Amino acid sequence: MGKGKSKVVCGYPLSIFFIVVNEFCERFSYYGMRAVLVLYFKYFLRWDDDLATSIYHTFVALCYLTPILGAIVADSWLGKFKTIIYLSIVYAVGQVAMAVSAIHDITDSDRDGTPDSMTFHIVLSMVGLFLIALGTGGIKPCVAAFGGDQFGEHQDRQRRTFFSVFYLCINGGSLLSTIITPVLRAQECGIYSKQKCYSLAFGVPAALMVVALVVFIIGSGMYYKAEPQGNIMLDVCKCIGFAIKNRYRHRSKQYPKRQHWMDWAEEKYDKLLIAQIKMVLKVLFLYIPLPMFWTLFDQKGSRWTLQATTMDGNFGALVIQPDQMQTVNPILILTLVPIMDSLIYPLIKKCGLNFTPLKRMTVGMLLAAIAFVCAALVQIQIDKTLPTFPSTSQSQLKLLNMGSNSVTVKLPGNDALILPAAQVYPFINNCNTKFTNLLPEVILFKSAACSQKHHRYPDPNCQDSVTAVEDIKPNSVHMALQIPQYFFITAGEVMFSVTGLEFSYSQAPSNMKAVLQAGWLFTVAIGNFIVLIVAELAKIPKQWAEYVLFASLLVAVCVIFSIMAYFYTYIDPTEIEAQFKKKINEDDEDDKSKPGKAEVEMVKRDSIKCHDEYDKATQTKM
Repeated sequence: MGKGKSKVVCGYPLSIFFIVVNEFCERFSYYGMRAVLVLYFKYFLRWDDDLATSIYHTFVALCYLTPILGAIVADSWLGKFKTIIYLSIVYAVGQVAMAVSAIHDITDSDRDGTPDSMTFHIVLSMVGLFLIALGTGGIKPCVAAFGGDQFGEHQDRQRRTFFSVFYLCINGGSLLSTIITPVLRAQECGIYSKQKCYSLAFGVPAALMVVALVVFIIGSGMYYKAEPQGNIMLDVCKCIGFAIKNRYRHRSKQYPKRQHWMDWAEEKYDKLLIAQIKMVLKVLFLYIPLPMFWTLFDQKGSRWTLQATTMDGNFGALVIQPDQMQTVNPILILTLVPIMDSLIYPLIKKCGLNFTPLKRMTVGMLLAAIAFVCAALVQIQIDKTLPTFPSTSQSQLKLLNMGSNSVTVKLPGNDALILPAAQVYPFINNCNTKFTNLLPEVILFKSAACSQKHHRYPDPNCQDSVTAVEDIKPNSVHMALQIPQYFFITAGEVMFSVTGLEFSYSQAPSNMKAVLQAGWLFTVAIGNFIVLIVAELAKIPKQWAEYVLFASLLVAVCVIFSIMAYFYTYIDPTEIEAQFKKKINEDDEDDKSKPGKAEVEMVKRDSIKCHDEYDKATQTKM
């Protein structure tokens, strides 16, 4: 049986079925909302691409910072169960707020389809996003660990199966939501006027989050609810803080140097804990260049989605929405992970190459850079098909000859223009130019950011035939051209992210894995903040040039990381811990034979015993 009051079905506690369903619904809710978010910013809130990108990545960064807070709250105060309940309520309220913020009829008093008070929608959506970031990040480190708590010590096989199914639900929920919510967004809905249905696209994820909360609460009586055991991250921070403070107090040359700066914590903390922290710090040092990878990777939900809006998604019988292209990523993940593990890596090993985890991560970073080079090439092709729009200090004129003969038009400060019959000539000039003495068969259209005017000079002798004129041609560059960049970024993710987590866990003590996971999530957050900085400060006029800039930065960072990896020495944390414990036991035996050491020996033994028990305690997996 499991630990709690739950019945056992097919060898598994019944309570875990509620947890699995909860995770599926929550992931559907999160990824469904996130899939359409950047388009909501651009087309509903009417933000430009740079602002939409900046707010999107600020939200993603917050989602990867709050898990650290959630883990500390769960392990040190509320426990996993209460943390999941309380933050899920916050999460659901945030999703509902997003759905309400997308209802244009609320402030559309003149019923023209456009909200009259955009401030209301912006404020409500920002509050909703903050609550969602707090909720999804806060429960992220708790749900998987809470599910693992439901199994007894004799149920290792069932626990492993549970985690496999658990992560399958994560991928399944994200894949389905990324397919479904863009379809809902493309529908038209409204009370007084019909517009793109962002409220439905946000409403369905909100409903799924409510379902996730209800399902989790239903299983409440069956769960095993472990009491908070304390969070190792707080102990690590305290130990590091004491070492720094103690080193600063003894900065004078009269004090002998120590082998490592963490050794200055020996006056208060036992040597085993200090040795474990040293191992963690070695890995965290390697994390310094990693945010640049996430800077590129997470732009598939922002810049790449905006790029897809200028492309043709017609695949014959199937029309792909711009935000649906993101589904290529989870599909490729499910395909590439088994191929890499069972074919590519074994093949490389048979060739006699030592393809270490750090080398895999380096290659993954290079693949991500190649993906952005592909995105730049696609953008160059798109730019060739886009019309030339006037700047804020210019206006665009279109001269239309409605006569049956060519006419010559003289514009002030410009050469004479010959307009063929039934043809349009676009012309860009500043806003102050005045036009006089135009022929009666010439129609002048003037539009710009500075003004909009429509002048018509009718001609009774109009041509019998009708000539169609397109001001802006439909998107002609096909969305299929984005597939190569998605392939390279996903291959990079498999080699970088999956390998990076595997490497981190192999190089850290068992009780420090949560610390490394917190550091890993922190690199994701920093990567998203880098996008925010570049989008708001760089202001690169050409999008393809921005893609090349990001690719170049990642290549430079990749070189630095490869040098750091070259000098890294792989360790076996278990062996090092065993050596330390053996040494401590030997010291204890020596102390017993020395008089006057009883009190010191007792304190040290109690410290070691407390630490060993702490290692065995259930810790929140980030």
